[in-house]
Amino acid sequence: MPGFNQGGGIMHKHFHTALLTALVLLAPVPGHGADQDTQEAQAFAEVFGSGPQEEDVYRADRLLLTATGSLKPVHLAPSVATVITAEDLEEMGATNLSEALETVPGLHISPSTLNRLDDVFSIRGIHTGNNPQVLLLVNGLPVTQTYLGGRPFTFSMPVSNILRVEIVRGPGSAVHGADAFAGTINVITKDGFAIDGTKFGARYGSFDSADAWLQHGGQYKGWNLSLSMEYQESEGDDDRIVASDLQTVLDNSINIPNTLPPASLAPAALTTDYRILDTQFAANKGNWTCRLWGWFQDDAGLGAGGSQTIDPDGYTDVEQYMADILYQNKELLKNWDLSLRASYLYRDEDSFFNLFPAGTVLPIGSDGNINFVNPAGVTLFTDGYIGEPIVLETQSTIEATALYEGFTDHLLRLHMGYKQMEDEYEHYSNFGPSVIDGSQPAVDGTLTDLSGTPYAFMPESSRRIKYMSAQDEWSFARKWELTAGVRYDDYSDFGTTINPRLALVWETRYDLATKLLYGQAFRPPAFAELYAQNNPIVLGNPDLDPETIETLELVFDYQPTTNLRIIPSVFIYDIEDIIEYVDDPGQATKTARNVKDQEGHGLELEADWRILDTLRLMANVAYQRSKDKDTNEIVPDAPELQVYAAAHWTFRPDWSLDTRYFWIGNRHRAAGDTRSDIDDYHQVNITLRRKNIMDHWDLAVAVRNLFDENIYEPSDGSIPGDYPMPGISFFAELRYNF
Repeated sequence: MPGFNQGGGIMHKHFHTALLTALVLLAPVPGHGADQDTQEAQAFAEVFGSGPQEEDVYRADRLLLTATGSLKPVHLAPSVATVITAEDLEEMGATNLSEALETVPGLHISPSTLNRLDDVFSIRGIHTGNNPQVLLLVNGLPVTQTYLGGRPFTFSMPVSNILRVEIVRGPGSAVHGADAFAGTINVITKDGFAIDGTKFGARYGSFDSADAWLQHGGQYKGWNLSLSMEYQESEGDDDRIVASDLQTVLDNSINIPNTLPPASLAPAALTTDYRILDTQFAANKGNWTCRLWGWFQDDAGLGAGGSQTIDPDGYTDVEQYMADILYQNKELLKNWDLSLRASYLYRDEDSFFNLFPAGTVLPIGSDGNINFVNPAGVTLFTDGYIGEPIVLETQSTIEATALYEGFTDHLLRLHMGYKQMEDEYEHYSNFGPSVIDGSQPAVDGTLTDLSGTPYAFMPESSRRIKYMSAQDEWSFARKWELTAGVRYDDYSDFGTTINPRLALVWETRYDLATKLLYGQAFRPPAFAELYAQNNPIVLGNPDLDPETIETLELVFDYQPTTNLRIIPSVFIYDIEDIIEYVDDPGQATKTARNVKDQEGHGLELEADWRILDTLRLMANVAYQRSKDKDTNEIVPDAPELQVYAAAHWTFRPDWSLDTRYFWIGNRHRAAGDTRSDIDDYHQVNITLRRKNIMDHWDLAVAVRNLFDENIYEPSDGSIPGDYPMPGISFFAELRYNF
């Protein structure tokens, strides 16, 4: 099995030359160092000193943890980053994490063409169907699913317990390891101080959507405690109708007896219903912090179906539990901030697929799977072509981190850890090896248990990772800081990888910070990409190489006045060995392959203008141009151009009106796809809020897709008309604060 490239080394020579030249041109004569970072509440004063300074007028920045593992003001962080606070979430009326992320420059969210219409976070044109190239952390811990990569099936995170979200665009493997490839998203949840009392709320709106949440937090006998529970459900938009699906194609291409009607259920609506329960508990006292998180999905719809065939009877159930305990001590050793963390994740994902509907007639090979090239016979599936895969996953992690502040001009971070991942599988189906062999004229819905046999869709899988990293934040001259880091990972099934990062940050003026950033990252194949078998949709490939990326970024963070901030940035990147599922000739299956190398470049411009105490304007524009290095074909589906604008107006005390505008454009089809390019679209969302009604109550009403635009996101062609997105919708929200 192929191993990792040692140390990356995949970018053209001009990439490294440009980096080194820029560092030489920007570097001044070394001098005395800068101040150190501190905790959130005192960070501003300690970063800039206790007395008034010119910077005080301009730079009361939010702090960022995700970029380096230590708190740092956003404008000085060695990254291109966005911080979304709980206040921001409330102002925009976000109900889940994805709604908030769509406001980030260069980040677009679209439904997966592979996986239940799950959200795909496309950053700078980098994404695949299962979206493993973006690392999602919750309180610094990965939520990655090892089976397919990316996030759990049908994952959607409510926002009532989110304190802030940190989004870093660009590689982060030097700090976070695998999957911090196109970007890293760190969700930081509320503690007892942030909740400070008891709060509850409810929301009801279109599509029979209902939310309710209850939170309590405070300090009890030296303990900082918090508890949060939120439930969300929706029946989905029944107007998201597709005219045809893959079964429509089969109905028209297979020699079906005249006595049988077409099996396709199209035209029909995508099944986008869900029922989510999110529970979180946190306790802190002294040096110890403990967190428990439970996330549950019940009977969620499968979107376009497991095989791009409408499936109203299919569902996904998910149970996920995560526990972690953190010990942190800043006083055990002089100048050392030491921490030890252990975490455990358990996830049970049960999916029931009617991959092809009742009455479907399919060519079946002697192995019991669909075979269009050399079938052993044609079989009628009276109750449908049914599979029920169950994935049982555990992840155990222990890691230690040490920050050393004993040097005048350096902050040294050392990190090491061990992670073990285990997947077990259950498999029930009415097709496949040892179930049918193509000789049966008809098969009913009786399922055979293939768990633990060679005929199951996956063998049991495991992976162990040992890792260590070192990073130095060096203030080598006044207003200059160089961050250099490297991480080493040793995989039990792939070998080793080394990923460096280098960042130069220059406080050019009191109102301008200039950053030059370089980083490498990697993304190992998921278990299914390696080992999937006896699967009518996707198959694995044990000969896969990992994906690797190198990125170079230049950023200017300019704040000419106290209330105006402008951040232009440019980037180029180079990716090797992107893994995608590729159609198998003449078959219904797709096999994972390293299909292409990709390169891209682009620019992002964002502005935040507090024009009045009562009016804040925000906007960003993102452009990216990404292409296949071998064929020069434009990367499909990702928008080349995105425009976002927002206005938040507090027009009377306790009254506010929030308006958000999105424009998504210039999305191309894949090579060989003869359909016209995907239509551009506009979307406007508004939220009206009244706070402090009788001191305790808040009321909000909101409209999404105000002008009821016809919005479509790209399909892979099995559903030729693309995926219709929700039309105009409304909700009302009521909150109570004790």
